[in-house]
Amino acid sequence: MKKLLSILLAVLMVFALVGCGKKDDNSGNGGSTSSDTVKIGVAIYQFDDNFMTLYRQNIQKYFDDLNAKGGTQYELTIVDGANDVATQTEQVNTFISQGVDAMIVNLVQTSSPALAKAVEDSGIPTVFINREIADYQYGPKTCYVGADARDSGTYQGQIIYDQPNHGDLNGDGVVKYIMIMGDPENSDAKFRTEYSIKYLTDNNVAVECLYQETGMWDQAKGQELVASALNSFGDDIEVVFCNNDGMALGAAQSISAAGRKVGEDIYLVGVDALTECCEMVKAGTMTGTVLNDDMGQATAACESVLKLLAGEEITQKVNYVPYVMVTTANADQYIK
Repeated sequence: MKKLLSILLAVLMVFALVGCGKKDDNSGNGGSTSSDTVKIGVAIYQFDDNFMTLYRQNIQKYFDDLNAKGGTQYELTIVDGANDVATQTEQVNTFISQGVDAMIVNLVQTSSPALAKAVEDSGIPTVFINREIADYQYGPKTCYVGADARDSGTYQGQIIYDQPNHGDLNGDGVVKYIMIMGDPENSDAKFRTEYSIKYLTDNNVAVECLYQETGMWDQAKGQELVASALNSFGDDIEVVFCNNDGMALGAAQSISAAGRKVGEDIYLVGVDALTECCEMVKAGTMTGTVLNDDMGQATAACESVLKLLAGEEITQKVNYVPYVMVTTANADQYIK
């Protein structure tokens, strides 16, 4: 009898241990296991960029919201390339060597496809964002999400064209402007510079460039360059074109310091529709900007990552999220 009881007790202990083992396997956030965690490496060209700050925050929030629903968990590692090719190359190669499940890459340099090709060779599903590689053929596991920079430049030109005398404030028949460019290696900077002026000339507006310099997307640099131009050319400057809102914010500071008034004796346009700039457009201290839809682009990028992870084929390799012209008529809609 004692022997039988001992055997029964041993059997019960085995079942108890098996039960405990099953419970441990299902432990964790939302009932997921380690095999349910997807690791995504996110490489941003520069954290200090106003627009990319919003963009990366939107990416993080998108996956945080998915994680909150339970099930598959997404673990993001977001790194700052500090606008340095060597730094970003090392970061992306680290993601590759670690064997992340997917990547989102905002390239520092788009004039050379070397890093993009390394990503392609790794076979890791990757979505390139915001900075388009000109004439690049994306492979089966990669794609691009951004916006057509030609449109942003065109809208800047249209904003100026829609002003009294099409921007010719002194009525001498020629719109005299200065251009503050972003990174000259970046296709967005090239297209915004070209197409803003093209819109005016295509509509028979005579123009004269008084000054064109590179501000590298930086607010302090924009302030410095516009201050220098105003000092050199004074009241001859009728329009200040900036390739992004960060530099336009700096430009606005210099315009004010020089005693000039936007909308009265000078015009100022940017790109990105940062909240501060939309408020300035509404107040009349900035002529206009162009919405570079950070939320729309981030959402499209994250959705593309999920499709690639699921093994879906993305036939539209270049996905453009539309720009929107922002003026006093609609600035309220874009103040967050």
